Amino acid sequence: MHPRVEKGRGAVSNRTGRFESLSVEAVDDGWGIADEPLPPLETTVQAEPPASVITRNNSPDIPFDLSINPYRGCEHGCVYCYARPSHQYMNLSAGLDFETRLFFKKDAAAHLREELNRRSYKPSAINLGANTDPYQPLERKLGITRSILEVLAESHHPVTIVTKGALVVRDIDLLSRLAAEQLVKVFVSVTTLDDELKRRMEPRAASPKARLAAIGKLAAAGIPTGVMFAPVVPAINDHELESVLDASAAAGAKTAGYVLLRLPGEVRDLFFEWLDLHFPDRAQKVRSRIRDLRGGRDNDSRFGHRMRGQGPWAELLRRRFDASCRRNGLVSGRDSPLSAERFRPPNRSPDQMELW
Repeated sequence: MHPRVEKGRGAVSNRTGRFESLSVEAVDDGWGIADEPLPPLETTVQAEPPASVITRNNSPDIPFDLSINPYRGCEHGCVYCYARPSHQYMNLSAGLDFETRLFFKKDAAAHLREELNRRSYKPSAINLGANTDPYQPLERKLGITRSILEVLAESHHPVTIVTKGALVVRDIDLLSRLAAEQLVKVFVSVTTLDDELKRRMEPRAASPKARLAAIGKLAAAGIPTGVMFAPVVPAINDHELESVLDASAAAGAKTAGYVLLRLPGEVRDLFFEWLDLHFPDRAQKVRSRIRDLRGGRDNDSRFGHRMRGQGPWAELLRRRFDASCRRNGLVSGRDSPLSAERFRPPNRSPDQMELW
């Protein structure tokens, strides 16, 4: 059976999750398979009451201990997204389900107030966007991310943001308040400057032009802004490293980082399926280069290796990145952390008193 190609979607199938007891597969029973087009997949949205809004991380590869993911699943549809396997825990597929079956943290701001008010809470910079994008299209309607930022601004709490969504500029008023106290950093992920490649890799994310414009508006408002060239996909977008950093620096970015393509769990098969469909002419080359970077494997989950890879090609990539940062005056890697000294617990709202 040929994969079902959905307009505006990244994955090309809905592979059965690892925790599902049953799987469905289309087969030709002799009567033939109907050629009539199937109706387009619609996005469904469901509330998810959180046990806790704040997630604690212990990975040495990421520069934060705390994170908040307002949404589970992401309509941006980035085919390579390392968060796709998380949908398996909802008995859903990491494929098209991840892009079309979305969940949001119900009463996230109220829960956040409660957690920040606990005596045991120790403030540290909270990251928005560690797993799924806080400014995906659904945010325009629900405003969960903005409600979280309102609580953080009220609490003088440090926050970092990573996004592919140009909608981040909507919240410049809140981000400017945080920036005035040196409590925020925003990183815009720019994977390519090629509109056609963007449509294939990240079908519902903001255009490259819109992301560069967002960098410019954030920087002009005095908000510390960086660029993430992520992920680096060998033989697909790696040649754009210098041009992306040049354009981002020209727009106003002051810091930069990059992350190598990761293929954990179900992402591996989904990515290779997408690769064979969209780039059959270089699919084998991409596979070979990935294995060169991962010690002969398709993925390497070890701390210290999973973000950068290893071997001659990884070293060349690092040197290219460092040289481009120097040429553009960009600070590379982890810069000084945000301070939590200004933090004070937020006021309890009347609504929250009723909730708890």
